[in-house]
Amino acid sequence: MAKTASDLKPGAGPAKAKPLPKVSVGGKTIRTPLTQNPHAIRDTREKVLEVAIGREVRAFRKKLGITVADLAVATDISLGMLSKIENGITSPSLTTLQALSRALGVPVTAFFRRFEEERSAVFVKAGEGLDVERRGTRAGHQYNLLGHIGSNTSGVVVEPYLITLTEDSDVFPTFQHEGMEFLYMLEGEVVYRHGSNLYPMKPGDSLFFDADAPHGPEQLTKLPMRYLSIICYPQNSAG
Repeated sequence: MAKTASDLKPGAGPAKAKPLPKVSVGGKTIRTPLTQNPHAIRDTREKVLEVAIGREVRAFRKKLGITVADLAVATDISLGMLSKIENGITSPSLTTLQALSRALGVPVTAFFRRFEEERSAVFVKAGEGLDVERRGTRAGHQYNLLGHIGSNTSGVVVEPYLITLTEDSDVFPTFQHEGMEFLYMLEGEVVYRHGSNLYPMKPGDSLFFDADAPHGPEQLTKLPMRYLSIICYPQNSAG
């Protein structure tokens, strides 16, 4: 049962705020705020057509680099009405949508995109990932792609790989690409290089880093070795 203020012992005072999570960077431990709540559920209003239309209107307006006042002049729609439309408070008429489409240079149907689009998911059963060719393949590294979603609402592409190294594999510490990468050791041991730093990794260890720095396995300490590699980069990047 949740405790109330009256349940606290005399002199206990209010509960202290939880400390910020610790992150190790370059051998130093720092505390960093996490701004996203992974357990949050979006407002059900996002499923409402008016909200979806409003978000698209705002996105197209900002893409053109114009203000709400500029759009009001171009469409002969009042500032108050445009504000209500962009915030999903009111349902715009077809005539209003036509005026907005002309001013923003998009078809009327573009305003319904967020409301109608489906959210993708990829399910891969054990052992059914796709073997792919990547730069390390020639060094005997086996890459098993566990899923891929291209264009999506986040603007980020994420590629999860299961990487296997065996006695036939070579070290290859010269990977370098745009984006961020997360490694999680499943089996075996390795000394992994990132820039000028070396990290001895065993099962259960993880490493999260900026992939623009040279990185890769420096020493294959214990084989066979398997680890998860999750790479993310902007959709407009070649990856």
